[in-house]
Amino acid sequence: MSDNSRIEWTDATWNPVRGCTKTSPGCVHCDAETFAERFRGVPGHPFELGFDLRLVPQKLGDPIRWSKPKMIFVNSMSDLFHEEVPDDYIEQVCRVMLAANWHTYQVLTKRADRMASLLQGKLCTAARVPHIWWGVSVENRKHGLPRIAKLRSAKPTVAFLSVEPLLEDLGNVDLRGIDWVIVGGESGSGARPMLPEWVRSIRDQCHRAHVRFFFKQWGGVRKSETGRRLDGRTYDEFPERRYTPSPSAAQLPVFREAFP
Repeated sequence: MSDNSRIEWTDATWNPVRGCTKTSPGCVHCDAETFAERFRGVPGHPFELGFDLRLVPQKLGDPIRWSKPKMIFVNSMSDLFHEEVPDDYIEQVCRVMLAANWHTYQVLTKRADRMASLLQGKLCTAARVPHIWWGVSVENRKHGLPRIAKLRSAKPTVAFLSVEPLLEDLGNVDLRGIDWVIVGGESGSGARPMLPEWVRSIRDQCHRAHVRFFFKQWGGVRKSETGRRLDGRTYDEFPERRYTPSPSAAQLPVFREAFP
């Protein structure tokens, strides 16, 4: 778990699963894979096995041990709904999120079919609480827009879209049931371009639909130079967060015993 995430729209990351496999064009230049593969073969490193998918059960209890409320991006280095992650393990992750309800969790996937199915079944309780936000990645029309429909079908209390990397004009986006939209361009070597009119279109649609809009970055080879201002301003909108008090010092040992 990292309590000082560099991701602009979260405070921390929690990775009870590590590694993934590519599933659509948005995965071509995966930052997580690039990072993980640097450490393949380094004995004792968390990514000694590179980006190979594996469960990390010893990380399950991390949010319980973190008493200060945070926004936590779940599986920044994987996809919770990857086909090789067992249902019962996903349920364990959700039990931790339900118990440590003083945090706000952001769960993002490209495997929208599986997420929607589980949110309407085994994970229905987790779908209904306001401190767990469920989202899908949307990089283009062909792969991204159908994910939005799947997310909407699950009817989570808080639903969001990560439109990053935005690879083309999405046209008219059905934002019914969506609470938050993040938009960003691809960064790093070989970054594919993102045109300003594509971003403006999404921003304007969000404002008409009263959906919170967050512009993460223009991206490019040197994203620090291109920045994250759009038409002269920074967009840092978030859904409303509902705060639950952290457990007292006396209560924490009980939580930690239940989730060692």
